[in-house]
Formats: sequence, C-alpha cells, structure tokens
Amino acid sequence: MLTAADVMTKDVAMIRSSATIKEAVDLMKSRDWRALIVDRRHEQDAYGMITESDIVYKVIAYGKDPNEVRVYEIMTKPCIVVNPELGLEYVARLFANHHLRRAPVISGELLGIISLTDILARSSCLEKPRSFFLEEELQNEIKKARLVSADKGTNSPESAAAWDVVEEIQAEIAHQRAKKPLKTAFEEYCDEYPEAAEARMYDS
Repeated sequence: MLTAADVMTKDVAMIRSSATIKEAVDLMKSRDWRALIVDRRHEQDAYGMITESDIVYKVIAYGKDPNEVRVYEIMTKPCIVVNPELGLEYVARLFANHHLRRAPVISGELLGIISLTDILARSSCLEKPRSFFLEEELQNEIKKARLVSADKGTNSPESAAAWDVVEEIQAEIAHQRAKKPLKTAFEEYCDEYPEAAEARMYDS
C-alpha cells in the first residue's frame, strides 16, 4: 500500500507565527503554494498551518489590512499531522472525517505536506472514488461561500470569488462522473438571491 511518504510534497514552506499576512501571501505567491506550515517556537511546541482559505475568509472577506494581521491570529494550531508511514487509504479517511485538504507529514521533524490533490492523484488505489473526496470539499466550500455572501453581500467581489471556487470543484465532479449537473450550486443560490449573479459579470 502507498504511504503518505510516497505521495507527499517535500517542498514545504515555513513561516513564523509573528509574520504578517502580507508576508504569508508574498511567500505563497513566490512558489505557488496554497498553504504554509507555521514553525514551532520551541521543540515542545506544536506546528500550525495557514491556508489560502484562511486568508480569504478571515482577512480579505472582512476588509482587514494584511499588513496589520499576524499569522498567529488566523492559523490553525495545533494542526492534525500525518505519520509518513500511514497508508494512503487511512490518510484519505482521516481527511474525510476531519474535512481536511492538507496536513503536514511529521516524524520527529517536518518531512513534507500531503494534500487532497496528492491523494486524488493516486485515487485508483483507494476504496472510495475520487468524486467522494471532491464532494466533501464541495460541501465545505458551499458553506463558506454562503457565509461570505451573507457577511459581505450577495453581489460583492468576495462573494463572487467564493462561488468561483465552488463552481470549479463542481465542474471537476461533473468531469469525474462524465455528467453535467442540472444546476450548479451557484445557480441554486441565485434562485434564492437573484442579485448574486451580477457580481460574476466580469469585464472582458
């Protein structure tokens, strides 16, 4: 059986908990990372994690200044970690049970990071199909998009960005199943809030 060590990404970025969100964003952009591991302050300390979603939903969506917010204010700590020898099927179950997208791989020290994408890339070895994990992710993103829309307004740029993520995942599910849904999650949302559609009419 494949293990976490077999599919993890070894190129991992670390950041200090005292760094600003602006610094975190710049680091993510420099290597096209979607998450950063927050370094421990001492050997007995736990690792933390900060993701793109944390930044979008906890900083940008509330109009906070990325130069004024610190990583420790929005990070997840302690974060769930994965043993490098854990079988991929069990990693997948861990992700599904805890609604995770990624987790650091640690055995005494940080070895890498394993993501939902890494698992999906090897999904042929799993009992559950790829669409199962995408469905988990879809439901999480729909909840987040509805929260952002309720807070920032249904026709806000933040709402539009959140629903873009939802539709990307839904399109991937449709591709996996070779079947287009009758209505996307965003179209169903527009049935409730017609004005939401205006936010996604981008200029060419």
